[in-house]
Order: sequence, then structure tokens, then C-alpha cells
Amino acid sequence: MINPIIEVKGLRTSFLTDDGEIPVVNDIDFHIKPGEVLGIVGESGCGKSVTSLSIMGLLDSRTGKVDGEILFNGENLANASEAKMRKIRGNEIAMIFQEPMTSLNPVFTIGDQLIESLRIHRKWDKKKARVKAVEMLQLVGLARAKELLNEYPHQLSGGMRQRVMIAMAMICEPKMLIADEPTTALDVTIQAQILELMKKLNKETNTAIMMITHDLGVVAEMCERIVVMYAGKIVEEGDVKSIFQNPKHPYTVGLIQSVPDMREKKERLYSIPGNVPKPGSLKIGCQFAPRCPHAMDICISQTPSLTPFENGQQVRCWLYEDQKGADKHDRAIGQS
Repeated sequence: MINPIIEVKGLRTSFLTDDGEIPVVNDIDFHIKPGEVLGIVGESGCGKSVTSLSIMGLLDSRTGKVDGEILFNGENLANASEAKMRKIRGNEIAMIFQEPMTSLNPVFTIGDQLIESLRIHRKWDKKKARVKAVEMLQLVGLARAKELLNEYPHQLSGGMRQRVMIAMAMICEPKMLIADEPTTALDVTIQAQILELMKKLNKETNTAIMMITHDLGVVAEMCERIVVMYAGKIVEEGDVKSIFQNPKHPYTVGLIQSVPDMREKKERLYSIPGNVPKPGSLKIGCQFAPRCPHAMDICISQTPSLTPFENGQQVRCWLYEDQKGADKHDRAIGQS
């Protein structure tokens, strides 16, 4: 049995406002094993990125509050000091952000930004670090690696900048990589190249990857397990094959139905009716109930817990509280 490299237990992240604490991530649990690729999926505003920022310790303590446990190699990062997190960030846990143009510093060269981690974490001299930087740029498929070290972010295309971000994240050979929408705003060809590159690095270095995305095509291509989030909670979890072939939560069903199918000609694409609720607006009940076609009275008045299944899937839905309810829900899903 391989021990998880990271284990999140009861994570609750709130923002401090004039109206009090507003929970954005609400009591979630998941784990990632070494070399595993876990997909975190859901609509914008469901808490995916806040979860990653909580793990990295990048939320401002004046406006954000993190409770629960984030166990990385047995150490709880939720209450780790800033000095400790500086040693971990970019070294043992690295992150690829959504927009490389705003993540890269425009006034420093690519080389300066690449070698910074090596000089801080490994204490390498500049010459040795530059050699490693060239190797990493070549590894991520960038030509003219030596020349690129002296160029600035604005001189590179979007795809090149994203490759630089991956090289920067991987340069210290981290044990875990968090990829937050790594292919957003890239054209399809470059997106395929970036995903192929990440799969290659994952296999060669055994780096665990937490892939945050709303693109189910990316999940099918990259991930082994999926965590589906809605309004700050995990509503379904399981391996990729089980969830794509037999999604159980109505929200997961809606996400999969909204993916265009080239084999079918439709006048309109499916979309889940309604909007994600404002954080903290629903105190009790299922957060998805106002948008769910199968909602019952209990869904409004009581909050469901995660129900486990024999195949490892878990679902947060009142219709799966017992096997009779599961049969009823499966029939309802099949008819919708």
C-alpha cells in the first residue's frame, strides 16, 4: 500500500468580510499518491483554485482563514510558518498558474526567473544553475534554450511562456505539482503539446499532479481519479472510467452532458440551468438542490454526506443514501 504524498482532511477555507467569515471551501477530504494524477473539476467559483492556494499557503492571512489538515509527507501545512512554506514552495510542491503572462515577472529575464529557485533552495552558483535552466528549457521542448535565457516574457508566445512556467515549476524536481488550468487560452495544438509534456514529466519523474480544470476532455486525457467540486464541497469522487461511464451525482451528469459530442448533431448544447450559489448563501441542505431536476424536500432541509460505493466512488446525494434510493436515482438519470 503506497502512502499518499499529500492528504487533505476537513479543509475549510473562509474569507473574512464585513459580514463575517464566508466559507469558500467547506470541509473537503482527498489524497494524492506519488506519481498519481488527480483531477479537480467543477464550474468557475466552485473552490478549485482556492483549494490549491490553501495548500500552497498563498492566501493572505488578513483576509483568508484556513482550517483543517493539509498533511504533506506527514507534516501539517495548514499551520506551518511562512518560513517553512518558503522552503516547500517551488522546491517540494510547485504550481503552474492559469495565466503565464501575469505569473512571470515582466522586468526579469527568463533565465533570472528560472535559476532563482535553484539558487534559493539548492544554493547553487549562477553558472551551475544556468546549465540546469538550459536543460529544463530543452526538456519542455523549447528551441534556442540558451538564447531564451536572456529574453523577457513579452518576447515569447503564449505557448512558450506556458512551457517556461512548467520548466520553472519542475526545475527543483518537486514531489508534487499543482496545475491550475494549465492550458487556458492556448490553442488546441499547443494545448495538446502541453498535456503531452506534462504526462511525459509525470512518468519520468514520478511527480504527483493535482490538475485543476473545468475541461473534462483534459481530465479524460490526463487523470486517473476525479474529484468533482460544487459550491465549495466535494459532490463526487472516483476513478476516471467509473465516473465517465456511470456518473452518479446530478451535477456530474450535467457536466458530462454539456460536453459537445462530435458524433451527434444538436441545435443547442446542453447547459445546467441556474447559477452557482453565492458563497455562504445556503446554510443547510444540498448546495445543488436549487438547480437539480431530481430535488426532494429533504434536499432543501438537510445536508447529505458522502456515500461510498464498492467500486470506490463516493457521491454526496440523498438519492444514494441507501440501495433503494440508488436504484431510483439511476432510473431517474436514465430518463433525463
